[in-house]
Amino acid sequence: MARLDYYDTLGVSREASDEDIKKAYRKLVFQYHPDRNPSNTEAEAKIREINAAYEIIGDPDKRRTFERLRWGDEPRESAPDPAVILEEMERKLADEGRKEVFAALVQNVSRVKAELAKIRARTVERQGYDTFQETVVASRAAEVLHEFVTPEMETKKKRVLDVALLMMISQRVAKKEDEQRLKEVKERLQEAYQRGRLNGYRDALELFYARR
Repeated sequence: MARLDYYDTLGVSREASDEDIKKAYRKLVFQYHPDRNPSNTEAEAKIREINAAYEIIGDPDKRRTFERLRWGDEPRESAPDPAVILEEMERKLADEGRKEVFAALVQNVSRVKAELAKIRARTVERQGYDTFQETVVASRAAEVLHEFVTPEMETKKKRVLDVALLMMISQRVAKKEDEQRLKEVKERLQEAYQRGRLNGYRDALELFYARR
């Protein structure tokens, strides 16, 4: 697993308070500020890392999101593969999307049963008998998913995707100045989240499905 630890960057523990993080950030900025380190490329790189770390864990909401998206703490002997990092993040985001839609649906059993009735009818019409046909479920999910997504869920999605993209930039998966690569990564993260939402619909319906 790739390691990404903004707490290490700021020299604080994961249990640090918001105020402790702010103090650590200010201390490091003072130490590595370009005005105090003229022509020092290492200091320039360090201040970028410090700012990137504080942009996320210095914000309480982004910090909570980061905690959900972060990877394991085990160190790596070699630099992590950007492709692996991106794939891991896609899995994390898919799980985020899946859980939110699954939770919304299992609290609305009557709607789940109504959805199952529609899917059952389509399945029987297509193949002559009832099964939990994945392709039929996926098609229906694409049609009606928007009906289960609330404005609050969209706000959360945007926050999660923003943090995920910042993490990808910090891990050199994409550079801010490379607009094309940044666009590609952003689209992959969005697709992963949407894919997770579709899977959340499927999993909720499968939970209540009973073959007739």
